[in-house]
Amino acid sequence: METNSNQPYPPLRNIEAFPVHHQGQTLICLHDPLGYVNTEITLSPAAFFIAVCLDGNHTLRDIQLEFAREFQGALIPSEQIEKIVEFLDEHGFLLNERFEEIKNRIESEFLQQTVRLPYHAGQSYSSAKHELGAFLGSLFTKPGGPGPLPDKQTPTGERMVGLVVPHIDFQRGGVGYAHAYYRLYQCEKPDTVFIFGVSHQGGSTPFILTRKHYSTPLGTIKTNQECVDYLSKNMGIDLFESEIMHRMEHSIEFQVLMLNYLFGTDIQIVPILCGPFADNEYETPPDSVPDVEKFLRLCIDYIEGSKEQILILSASDLAHVGQRFGDPIQIDDTIRQQIRNRDDEDLQQALNMDAGCFYKSVMKDKNQRRVCGLFSIYSTLRLIQHKAERSEFLYYGQAPDPIGGIVSFASIAYFG
Repeated sequence: METNSNQPYPPLRNIEAFPVHHQGQTLICLHDPLGYVNTEITLSPAAFFIAVCLDGNHTLRDIQLEFAREFQGALIPSEQIEKIVEFLDEHGFLLNERFEEIKNRIESEFLQQTVRLPYHAGQSYSSAKHELGAFLGSLFTKPGGPGPLPDKQTPTGERMVGLVVPHIDFQRGGVGYAHAYYRLYQCEKPDTVFIFGVSHQGGSTPFILTRKHYSTPLGTIKTNQECVDYLSKNMGIDLFESEIMHRMEHSIEFQVLMLNYLFGTDIQIVPILCGPFADNEYETPPDSVPDVEKFLRLCIDYIEGSKEQILILSASDLAHVGQRFGDPIQIDDTIRQQIRNRDDEDLQQALNMDAGCFYKSVMKDKNQRRVCGLFSIYSTLRLIQHKAERSEFLYYGQAPDPIGGIVSFASIAYFG
């Protein structure tokens, strides 16, 4: 990459950075949360400082001055800065033409596919069919689990209309998944499942659709094209504008995998990612956002006009607290109990099937715990309010974050 000492360097992309410890040294690992670049790279603290200076305004001379201020007058040669910038550029971590080419190629390939491939297979779970089946079966028999899943479904006649399930990885939240899906397996099999997932990387619309079918190592679950077409044609805004967010988002993928494990491919889904509902979520309740209200009303209209048995599922975690998430605190028993107390307040509103009160409960401290399933749970509660007759609490758990923090999650079932 050719540079000019008087020209600013291209900016560093919006990436995740976290410390790692290697052979007694603390390094900084850079990770692309959007998955355009699969390779993680590590930098020394000094090199990371250079990377942080890449904001699109700093020239080589500017960076040398900033470095000297930060490191007590130390001088860094131009060649060393150039080497760091070149390293970042080669790996696609700079916002420039090279990255745009990578981004455009990946997005074009994804949008041309009719099937959404299992992005996390081979990473979060095995891509080998028999090994994966054994692993998913073992979730039910973990300590605290509901017990082995019966070989054959024998429904009790109950009709489940809603389900709140974790979307944390199976290794940490497997028992929460097991309680939710064991209970679903006891009920009548749904024909179509609306899955409200969380778009962790945002989006340009409150809800993000895809027509793609969802593939897993166990088979391919078809997307209900009739429903997706109904929602998109009547909405009035482009619900596919941020469709690329479906490519690597795990919140829906993990649910599809569990549904596939339970019911094979004899089921359809409506995959819906929830992006931000408003620019200022603290001051703007969802029922005052026209696009949110219209979309949820369309979902309700479709469900009421359908002869299918439809399940509304929220793929949602709760609190995200600790250093990993920007809190300058260490997690201890007191913090865990505080999180549990606040989670219980929110979950009580969810058990009461009151979407508005659930939202208010989370927001009474401006969502200080970073409840990432806020919008997906709210949407699910709105859709089941006219159908559910009772709720059933299934599971609550807290799991450590490997970088430092805690994530909480719960499972709740609704019956009509």
